Amino acid sequence: MKALVKPKQGPGLELRDVAEPTPGHDEVKIKVLHAGLCGTDLHILEWDDFAAAHVSPGQVIGHEFFGEIVDLGPGVERDDRSDVLRIGDRVSVEGHVICGRCRNCRGGRHHMCIRTSSIGVDRDGAFATYVTVPAHNVWVQPPEIDPELGAIFDPFGNAVHTAFQYPLTGEDVFITGAGPIGIMSALIARHAGARHVVLTDVFDDRLDLARKAFDGYGAVVLVNATTTDIADLQRDLGMKEGFDVAFEMSGSPRAMDSIINNLTHGGKIAMLGLPAHPYRIDWNRVITRMFTITGVYGREMFDTWYTATTILLSSEPLREALRTLITHRFPAERWQEAFEAAGSGHAGKVLIDWSNSW
Repeated sequence: MKALVKPKQGPGLELRDVAEPTPGHDEVKIKVLHAGLCGTDLHILEWDDFAAAHVSPGQVIGHEFFGEIVDLGPGVERDDRSDVLRIGDRVSVEGHVICGRCRNCRGGRHHMCIRTSSIGVDRDGAFATYVTVPAHNVWVQPPEIDPELGAIFDPFGNAVHTAFQYPLTGEDVFITGAGPIGIMSALIARHAGARHVVLTDVFDDRLDLARKAFDGYGAVVLVNATTTDIADLQRDLGMKEGFDVAFEMSGSPRAMDSIINNLTHGGKIAMLGLPAHPYRIDWNRVITRMFTITGVYGREMFDTWYTATTILLSSEPLREALRTLITHRFPAERWQEAFEAAGSGHAGKVLIDWSNSW
């Protein structure tokens, strides 16, 4: 089969022929249909410190994907119950493989497993014709979730996990970072009934992507943070006490500072954006205003998946808004162009079609 692999230590990837995987005990084999590019894949391409610590030469990469089950390994249940996996099921996949033994796993907090390994990072991934994954990680999707939407369920799950850290109905929500996940979180906040949703970025093309997503869906205030004062904006919106909830999706110190300066007393912050370096925070303001700060990683297994599927099934306009975030589509043989688009800083979600990969 064809697969995109890390051929050796150092920058670069290679599309090559490799043996088809065989599902092991409690694993399933999936024919990959569509796969999404993530910042992690760019790190692996460039071979930074993160990649060097996790990826082995010869390993297949890729972790955001949708496909069809084509084989069940030994130990995977096979009967007529509705909750059993079947050949032909169309699925998304949770990319974090857990140990099942640590305290968090045994306590049901699987997303906090201390021995997590990641598909496409620590083990072979889905930029390939076929991939094998633990049956536990498979999420069967309904027909309304097509291969393209299913391929971006991983980042959509990040947005869902972040957005539902706190109640949103009737709240004023401030979101920094209008990348695809930031826009997804704004869509969710609007879907959940937030009063004002303000989404900021420093690049107009990111805000244009958000504008397209919200066209015909619902009101959101889009702000270039380099030209608009957030305190003035609050006054224009009739807000007297500051934002109730904030999502930091950019990893920018300046964005975090803007949140801390514009949150009401007792405000709540969910942080998904990863900073490139440690940075200073005004802890006096955090303490005296009694802010709550929650770090968010991945998806809550599997409550986030239930929530993500359910809210998309409840709203066709939300599904269509989410689809606008897919800005580039490439066949597998044009994977280099896909990486160039994803690395340009001007793309939304980039998909690679593996359904006809020889």
